[in-house]
Amino acid sequence: MSRDILPTILPTILPTIFSTLHTCSCLGHSRASCLGHSRAIFLTITLPSHSCLYRSFSIGLEDSPDLVAAKKVAEYIGTDHYGFTFTVQEGIDAISDVIYHLETYDVTTIRAGTPMFLLARKIKAMGVKMVMSGEGADETLAGYLYFHKAPNGTELHEECVRKVGDLHSYDCLRANKATMAHGLEVRVPFLDRDMLDATMFIDPKHKLIKKGEKGSMQYLEKWLLRAAFDVPEAPYLPKEVLWRQKEQFSDGVGYSWIDGLREHAAQVVSDADMETAAIRFPHNTPGTKEAMYFRQLFHSHFPNNNYGNGIEQTIPGGPSVACSTAKAIEWDESWSDPTRQDQSGRFVDTHDSAV
Repeated sequence: MSRDILPTILPTILPTIFSTLHTCSCLGHSRASCLGHSRAIFLTITLPSHSCLYRSFSIGLEDSPDLVAAKKVAEYIGTDHYGFTFTVQEGIDAISDVIYHLETYDVTTIRAGTPMFLLARKIKAMGVKMVMSGEGADETLAGYLYFHKAPNGTELHEECVRKVGDLHSYDCLRANKATMAHGLEVRVPFLDRDMLDATMFIDPKHKLIKKGEKGSMQYLEKWLLRAAFDVPEAPYLPKEVLWRQKEQFSDGVGYSWIDGLREHAAQVVSDADMETAAIRFPHNTPGTKEAMYFRQLFHSHFPNNNYGNGIEQTIPGGPSVACSTAKAIEWDESWSDPTRQDQSGRFVDTHDSAV
């Protein structure tokens, strides 16, 4: 039974977090900070005489899902909360800088990296030196929405292994470079060795997402982690956030963000550009105007390694749905259609706002 292994999760992740905070204290920083994995929540810790005062930060478009959830969490746990907003135009204006600092043309990395880049700049301006971030939880505990389609535990585990192995090219690359662009250090407790042992050695059948009524066992992605923190006598989070459906960062900041990016790309990339895409970019040929827009900006920053001289091959490619690997495309026949291949979680039919 999945519930039998829940006691192994909480005693592993909490010491990992506390250990990271202790390390910050030992480094002698006057300010350390902590990025919680309720997506865009940053918990900042001030350490005068080893006492802790928590502040939290979030970012999104006005009234975005993440801003709303972050505010609920902040009120529930009693942090001094700062909810920052940005506009689609502000994000578009930052895209070129984001691509330069992240050194990638991967679509989902840039979509998510832009609001993280903007938030990191604001946090650094407040004097914060280090944040903790939740990268790795979705990869080790099957948190992405496409995992609903996993046919069995073996294939789910193999996909988790692939996702963890690719973190340096995607999520960890984004988290590290979007923050370090402003001199802000990021640490990832979910990828601590003890946490990896606890999550990756679990029988994958306990990570499978089973169709059932809300509240039933394993009915939701990343069920094990949620259930471990669902302690009625001493709740860690409000239930509506703890059991909230997975929202990828680029979706959670507001659905208009990705829509706005696509609209902008359609204006600046011509049909003629797309017709010559395979000739100009034989490796990872852009399939959409958004991807072409990012690719052109990428090469504008690295002209000495332009077109065929190697740098574009440092970025993995291939089809993806909701951040899946190319192999997981086989899990759903409809995903073989290129028009249904997008890294947004909304392209999985289990999303509450699927497109």
